[in-house]
Amino acid sequence: MGKLMRLISMAPLFLLLCLPFAFGGHDYNQALSKSILFFEAQRSGYLPHNQRITWRANSGLNDGKASGVDLVGGYYDAGDNVKFGLPMAFTITMMSWSIIEYGKQMVANGELGHAMEAVKWGTDYFIKAHPQPYVLYGEVGDGNSDHYCWQRPEDMTTDRRAYKIDPSNPGSDLAGETAAAMAAASIVFRRSNPAYSRELLRHAYQLFEFADKYRGKYDSSITVAQKYYRSISGYNDELLWAAAWLYQASNNKYYLNYLAKNGDSMGGTGWAMTEFGWDVKYAGVQTLVAKFLMQGEAGHHAPVFEKYRQKAEYFMCSLIGKGSRNIQKTPGGLIYRQRWNNMQFVTSASFLATVYSDYLTSYRGSLKCAAGNVAPSELLSFAKSQVDYLLGDNPRATSYMVGYGNNYPRQVHHRGSSIVSIKVNPKFVACRQGYATWYTRKASDPNVLTGALVGGPDAYDNFADERDNYEQTEPATYNNAPLLGILARLAGGHGGYNQLLPVVAPAPNPVIAKLKPAPKPKRTPTPGILIF
Repeated sequence: MGKLMRLISMAPLFLLLCLPFAFGGHDYNQALSKSILFFEAQRSGYLPHNQRITWRANSGLNDGKASGVDLVGGYYDAGDNVKFGLPMAFTITMMSWSIIEYGKQMVANGELGHAMEAVKWGTDYFIKAHPQPYVLYGEVGDGNSDHYCWQRPEDMTTDRRAYKIDPSNPGSDLAGETAAAMAAASIVFRRSNPAYSRELLRHAYQLFEFADKYRGKYDSSITVAQKYYRSISGYNDELLWAAAWLYQASNNKYYLNYLAKNGDSMGGTGWAMTEFGWDVKYAGVQTLVAKFLMQGEAGHHAPVFEKYRQKAEYFMCSLIGKGSRNIQKTPGGLIYRQRWNNMQFVTSASFLATVYSDYLTSYRGSLKCAAGNVAPSELLSFAKSQVDYLLGDNPRATSYMVGYGNNYPRQVHHRGSSIVSIKVNPKFVACRQGYATWYTRKASDPNVLTGALVGGPDAYDNFADERDNYEQTEPATYNNAPLLGILARLAGGHGGYNQLLPVVAPAPNPVIAKLKPAPKPKRTPTPGILIF
C-alpha cells in the first residue's frame, strides 16, 4: 500500500517529465513550409510553371475584362472564389512583415524564396488593380452570387464584376491598407529586385495620398462588401498604419510627422485594443510606433509616441493576462474572440507578441503591465503556447493546420479542396450541382488543402470537423499570413532579434510631392478604451 501511495504521489512529477515526449515537440520548420504552401492553393489567374499545389488549375482569366482592366491574378480570400481587396491587402502586409522580421530564419529553412513569391503574387495583382493614382479596384466577384454556388474556381459561372474606389466613391481604409501592403513589400524586395521595390513604393505613395485626400469608408462605395468585410473600425487606423509602413519603407520624415500630428485625433494614442486583424489595425500601428520610439527616431515627437507605446503595451499585457482588461481564453488556453474564424485573431495577436518581445529584447526594455514588469520572454512564450495549441497541444489533440500531424480537419469548408480536381475529372461542375454532389459528402476532401489554418474551436475547445460548419472549418489567407513570421521565429530557436533587412533605409525621392499639410481628419474619436 505504501509503495502504491508513493507511485501515486510521484505520478504528477512523472507526467510533468514525460509531457514534452507525450507531445513530441513541434516541427516548426515543417509547419512553416506547409503554411506557405497554402497560398498556392488560393491563387487566382494563370498558375506558374513551378506551381506546387498541382490539383489547382488556371481560373478567373477574364477578371476585370468587362471593366476594361486586367485584374487576372491575386488570391481568393478563404473557401470561396471572391477576391476581396481589404483582407487580401492585410494578408500581404502581414506576410511582408513576417519576412522583414524573420527572413533570415526563413533562409535557414529554405523557405524565403517561396515566401517572397507568395508576397509578389499579391503585389503583382495590386499593381494591376491600381491603374491610376486615384483609382483602386477593391473586389472581383460578388459574395452573394458566389455563396449561392459550390464550384471549383476553374468552373466558376458566377458574376465576376469588378468594383472600384475613386475620388467620387472613396475608400480610405482599402487604399490605406493597400498602401501599407505595397510599402511593406517594397522593403522585402529592396535587395533582390530594386526596380520592383521602387515601383511598389511609388504605388504606396500614391495610394496613401488617395486615401488621405479623399476620405471615406470603402464599404460605403463598394457596398457588396458590407456583408463579408465591413469596415467596423473606420479608416483612421488604416491611415496611421499606412503612414507607419511608409515611414519604415522610405525613412521619409513626412510620415513620422503624420503619425505624431494625427495620433490623438485619429485614435492611435487613444484606443486601447484587445484585437488586431484585417479590420482593426490600431495595435499594429502602436507596435510599430513603439519600435520607432525604442530606436530613438521619435525626436521631439517622443511624448506622443510614448502614448502609442503605452497602448501597445496595454494590448500585450491583455494577451498574457496581466493587464487591466485581459482577453478571454478557452479552458485549453487559446485566445478567444468570436465563434466565426477565431483563429485569425490568435495568429495576428501572437505575431505582435512575438515581434514586441524581440523589440524589447533588442532595446533592453521590459513590458510594464498593471500586474508589474514582465520579461520580454514571457510574450514569446505566450505566442509559442498559441502556436503549439493550434498545431495539436490542445484538449482534443487536434491540429488545426490541414496536413500537419495525424489528426487534422478532413472536411474543410473550401470549394476547391472539397471537389475532385479538374485534372482528375474535367467534367464541369455546375453551380448547384456542387452543393448536391460535393458539399454534402460525409467524406474527406479529395484534395488536401495543405497548410490551411481553419477557423478553429469554440469557447470551450470543442470542434466539429464538418464541411457545413463554416465557422470552424473554413480557412483564410489572413489566418496564415502572421503565422509565417511566428513559425520562422520559433524554428530559429534563439533569442536574438535578427532582421533580414536594415531597419532604416535611405529616403528615395517620392514620386508624388508629400511635404504638404495633411488634411484635418473629418472624425475625431474620443480617446478611451474601445473593445470590438
